[in-house]
Amino acid sequence: MYQLGILKGDDIGLEVVPAAVQVLQAALQGFPDVQVKWADLPVGYPSYLQNGETLPQHTMEALKSMDGWILGPIGHAAYPKNDPKAINPHPIIRRVFDLHSNIRPSRSYPSVTSIHKNVDLILVRENNEGFQPDRNLFAGSGEFMPNPDLAMSVRVISRRNSEAVAETAFRLAQKRKKKVSVLHKNTVFKLGCGLFVESCRNIGEKFPEVEYEEIHVDTAAALLVMNPQKFDVLVTTNMFGDILSDLTSGLVGGLGMAPGLCIGPKYSMAQATHGSAPDIAGKQLANPYAMIMSGKMLIEWLGIKYNDSSLMMAAQRIDEAVSTVIELGTVTPDMGGKAMTREMTEAICASLEKN
Repeated sequence: MYQLGILKGDDIGLEVVPAAVQVLQAALQGFPDVQVKWADLPVGYPSYLQNGETLPQHTMEALKSMDGWILGPIGHAAYPKNDPKAINPHPIIRRVFDLHSNIRPSRSYPSVTSIHKNVDLILVRENNEGFQPDRNLFAGSGEFMPNPDLAMSVRVISRRNSEAVAETAFRLAQKRKKKVSVLHKNTVFKLGCGLFVESCRNIGEKFPEVEYEEIHVDTAAALLVMNPQKFDVLVTTNMFGDILSDLTSGLVGGLGMAPGLCIGPKYSMAQATHGSAPDIAGKQLANPYAMIMSGKMLIEWLGIKYNDSSLMMAAQRIDEAVSTVIELGTVTPDMGGKAMTREMTEAICASLEKN
């Protein structure tokens, strides 16, 4: 019995998370040996309105019993500024549950307009350190102002998390094109990026069959724009990965095409790269692709972790059904189609049932 959480989040999360759950349930219907117990848990602004806080303690407690969960997009920029209970939930969830690796694939489809074709790469981003002040210290904030005219930010790089994300990257590359690119700026951040690169080299020695390269992050940005097909799996620190994963999504059609999975030693969380898009919330215009494929990554990862071939086959069927629907053109306007969120989701479910 797998226990999976549903955290819808804000704005379009109320549309795309149910779409992802609907597709997962349709895929798993073909595998009666897989039993899943779903739990709908409050989070985000709807939770704030109902419970007075965006991340209730009972949600956090419930997640401890889960194998994984789906977290919808969070629109924390619109939360009340001076209420300590109106916090951004996802960095806290990532840190508390040690979700050290953020896996963000970018893949092009022939029928979807994009800058490049034949793109199939994965960016692995360290998730809980770096410059982000809402997650990089045990207590306090990594960003502070000693006086009104001076702001300072602390960057945290640990050997433990650097080796963890490198291990994630190499294990992914083993099953793909067997190449890992380490992105850094150790000419400037001699200690921080130096430690990150050293950690990646050490892990790389355990995977002699995987090609290894180190690239300065600014050079990598240019190469990704010019020739993304040369890359397989890229691994980098938090801030660099946050920026570059948006860039790689832009290569293949935009943020609606950007799924993601956060993983750690015990837990995993499906979380798409894109934001909550309040301008289109409630209009059934949101592209469900990123959230559906994030859910697919979740059950695929659990299948690998628990050696469950049924979960891995269900994930493969989702991949095939999504590709079929994209090829047929039953897609949302951002992908060049005329379908609404619900219609695209139902088409994917119909393809799963048919096959």
